Amino acid sequence: MRIVTIEEHFTAQEIIDENNKFTEAPEFYKSMVFVGNSLTDIDGERIDFMDKHKIDMQVLSYTSPVSDQVPASEAVRICKRANDILAEKIKPHPERFAAFATLPMADPVEAAQELERCVKEYNFCGALLAGQFQGHFYEEKSFFPIFAKAAELDVPISFHPAPINQVIQDFYYTSPEYSAFIAGQFASAGFGWHLDVGVHEVRLILSGIFDKLPNLKIIAGHWGELIPAYLERLDYMMPPQSTGLRKKISEYYKENFYITPSGILSPMQFEYMVTLIGAEHIMWAVDYPYIKQGNFYEFLMSAEFLTNEEKELIAHKNAEKILHIKGEN
Repeated sequence: MRIVTIEEHFTAQEIIDENNKFTEAPEFYKSMVFVGNSLTDIDGERIDFMDKHKIDMQVLSYTSPVSDQVPASEAVRICKRANDILAEKIKPHPERFAAFATLPMADPVEAAQELERCVKEYNFCGALLAGQFQGHFYEEKSFFPIFAKAAELDVPISFHPAPINQVIQDFYYTSPEYSAFIAGQFASAGFGWHLDVGVHEVRLILSGIFDKLPNLKIIAGHWGELIPAYLERLDYMMPPQSTGLRKKISEYYKENFYITPSGILSPMQFEYMVTLIGAEHIMWAVDYPYIKQGNFYEFLMSAEFLTNEEKELIAHKNAEKILHIKGEN
């Protein structure tokens, strides 16, 4: 069975160097030495990994914010260069790689134009937004042009975790009773930044953006970043008569959001997600190179609660449809 994974990461040393002229990388990213050269590699270890795990195509994205702390004028230039590099890297392997654009969030109008350029010129599948932008969530009106452009182009926006606000990290996740390393893990990939993205998802729904852009599609990794388990509660505490929205929060989630496992291989969680939102709204993802260990293909194929048709949807058909990826000949 064809496998397309859509949360697989890449970076380029040139872009790292450009960013470092303006700001230091967050400590969390500096500590990720275990990925080695896997992030920058395209032709070697990455394809070997894909072949070993029966992955036909990866949809690549820059993991960390490319230009978060860079002046707007420089951010536009750096993001364009980052997208050009990624397009150049995947061009020799059109059957193995596709990509999400990275956008200069400091200038939302330019970001919308860059999204359009990447989709029309490079056939990129949409864009990945990492975390918040300088303390701002994306439901704010200034960011609307980006989402409007994505809806116009019929491409999704993928939300990815990123380091959270330092004040929040210090207050919620740091304690003298455990190490600074554990506090950092707790605040980031262990829990904190997943909660942060979940809050982001709900804020976007409450802003009414899906009433304005009913065909807007959002991708959320890590089984939806905690939100699916709270949909019933969210509906009960914030019904349409309170929010002023046309639908329940859960209805927007089940219609406009698509989720991935991001390499979290939990059978009970997988079955719950299929029951809750349906196989039509789940796409496969490994989270390479941060997750390398696991029987990703076997895990999906051995899911007894899925029909063969549902496995096909999750394995590749949903991604091909939503991301406009060419399927098997």
